[in-house]
Amino acid sequence: MDDVNISPEEKVLTFACNFCSYGGSDTAGVARLSQKTNARVIRTMCSGRVSTRFVFEAFSQGAGAVLVTGCHIGDCHYVSANHQTEQRFSKMGRQLKRMGISPERFHLEWISASEGEKWQKTINLMSETVEKFGIEKIRAENEAAKAELEKKLSKFYSRVLEKN
Repeated sequence: MDDVNISPEEKVLTFACNFCSYGGSDTAGVARLSQKTNARVIRTMCSGRVSTRFVFEAFSQGAGAVLVTGCHIGDCHYVSANHQTEQRFSKMGRQLKRMGISPERFHLEWISASEGEKWQKTINLMSETVEKFGIEKIRAENEAAKAELEKKLSKFYSRVLEKN
């Protein structure tokens, strides 16, 4: 796979909590653990800051899969934000499934900074999921969901504009 020119459908967009799972990615890298290279990591302060809008935008733009990672329950640096993440994730999963996005393409994982191997396995699992589905099936699912995704995004952006 040519990393520079891979299509959006081949990418695993990964939101990683600054305090734990981003550290897990670092641990995997320092340990030179072999992992697929199609993951694109976005560092967030907390998994609780990963908005539904971010996930919908990712699939609307053609992402092959979206992975949200954060601190283990009970270890959140923002006390209970990962509980909110868990609730939001569950709701988003149901919405995405209704839109036609396969549940396997949207995943939540708790990974601490010391769990480099877990980071590696999770990235590789999500990458294998994208490979298993293939570009055409991912493209078809994203295209089928696009109108509903854009409708939800449009409502969000309208609310933001009304506030300003």
